[in-house]
Amino acid sequence: MKQKSAKERLWWAQFNALEMGSGWDDTDIAKPQIMIEDVYGDSHPGSVHLHQLTKQAEIGVFEQGGFPAHYHITDVCDGCAQGHDGMNLVLASREAIADMVEVHASAVPWDGMILSSSCDKSIPAHLKAAARMDIPAIFVPGGSMRPGPRQTTSLVAGDISLRQKRKDAISDQEIRDYYLTGCPSVGACTFLGTASTMQCMAEALGMTLPGAALAPATMTDILRYARQAGRAIMRLVERDIKVSDIMTPAAFRNALIVHSAIGGSTNATLHLPSIARELGYEMPIELFDEVNHQVPHLGNLNPSGKHLTESFWFAGGVPYVQLLLKDMLDLDVMTVTGKTLGENLEDLQRDNFFERNLGYLENYRLTRDEVIFPVEKATEKGSVAILKGNIAPEGSVIKYSAVALSQHSFTGPARVFNEEEDAYQAVVDKKINPGDVIVIRYEGPRGCGMPEMLMTTEAIVCDESLNGHVALITDGRFSGATRGAAIGHISPEAAAGGPIAFIEEGDLIHYDIEARRLDLVGADGKELTPEEAAALLAQRSKRGVLPRPARKGFYKRYTEHALSAMQGAGLD
Repeated sequence: MKQKSAKERLWWAQFNALEMGSGWDDTDIAKPQIMIEDVYGDSHPGSVHLHQLTKQAEIGVFEQGGFPAHYHITDVCDGCAQGHDGMNLVLASREAIADMVEVHASAVPWDGMILSSSCDKSIPAHLKAAARMDIPAIFVPGGSMRPGPRQTTSLVAGDISLRQKRKDAISDQEIRDYYLTGCPSVGACTFLGTASTMQCMAEALGMTLPGAALAPATMTDILRYARQAGRAIMRLVERDIKVSDIMTPAAFRNALIVHSAIGGSTNATLHLPSIARELGYEMPIELFDEVNHQVPHLGNLNPSGKHLTESFWFAGGVPYVQLLLKDMLDLDVMTVTGKTLGENLEDLQRDNFFERNLGYLENYRLTRDEVIFPVEKATEKGSVAILKGNIAPEGSVIKYSAVALSQHSFTGPARVFNEEEDAYQAVVDKKINPGDVIVIRYEGPRGCGMPEMLMTTEAIVCDESLNGHVALITDGRFSGATRGAAIGHISPEAAAGGPIAFIEEGDLIHYDIEARRLDLVGADGKELTPEEAAALLAQRSKRGVLPRPARKGFYKRYTEHALSAMQGAGLD
């Protein structure tokens, strides 16, 4: 097999000497070179086990006559960044990771690469970098965490955290018990948040081995997938199947269909367009709405539904959803197996993949149809809607599969906050009333890095007086775990002079999911016509937006150059 770096090795003798000084021998330097990159680190459960997976991938590369080299750029965890300024850097970390992988992948002419991560920003970062480099590449997902007690997830934190701040609402023992059981294993949190969603998107794009997304992180299956990935990358190298051969426009549409069917995180509306952009594709935000009008919502998965990601994998995972929706998908797209999606599904059926793990569901007294609805039993189409109107001329995003039907249309007075922390404290202090529309602004990509609002949305749903009775709109973003009437990604954002910057306390806000609208409809105690509302916002805009605080370093570069959320919030 021809090696890409052979010419460069002749240019400079130190190239080989340095590698041999790292423990390689003179036969290793002549083999096809595979870069193995993960986000291994001790910081959180999604990353702490990845070295075990990449070690297996390394063995697979060796088995097929290649030679691997390991690189690491550790990611950060949204859960550890909640409630403080650390959250402002989390979305930006996607760009930092992608850039560093690009550095690693560019410094040597690699023949191929294997990338492994589990979580929210590292998965899209890896896919962006793979698209940017456009060499043979495979993604190895880090899998699912085990369920907590009574099939709970780490998001019990929302209730715990709220009651910690209210006098005599919780005992020290209850807090300690959560600390010990909230995250019972390695892997991505076991609800269909952004981490789990992006594992599914990587598979739906054809970049993982079939069935790899969301495999339980504590089972041996995930190790086998990693070993097989090492073997598979060598086949891709031999056939010169590159990322651009796999992540085609048809593959992105397939991914949108799977996203719609499983009820994936709204953050995919940031990540998929940003990945596509690396390949020169424009993915208009309206495409999400188009697909969601057509695709049955099949995933009965927390937070939109009842069950956890481990059970989803036992029920057949992404491949079973693809099998159910095969008439809607392009089955001719190429994948990292070197085969088409249609061929992969046939191979899985022959291997008994769709039946083999159903016995694990029986351990939980579940059947497949309870976790992944048959198409004929789906009660709604899609899961995400794009709302536009005089507050969001370019668009905004809501995950309506996690919204009660009673809140699919809502009108209420605006409660305006210029940062999330103040809004959260207002919820804690019971200063928000049923019927209010909470407005949180200056939280977009250029405003402060586009942090997620999970702390506030969880406080709302954990307060019985507010749950199902208030809405929240923001130019920031939400966790994939968000429940309730939460509209995010409002564009243009406040810091860019978007209309959300000019909403005032008490203005009347209306949204309608079916009509795909989000509008200011009243002010000063009276309703306004669309023309009157437009004139009022234009008049208020003359006062300008609030200046942003001085920033430095990478954070400064990101907030000064970030694209709109409707374009994926990457760097210009």
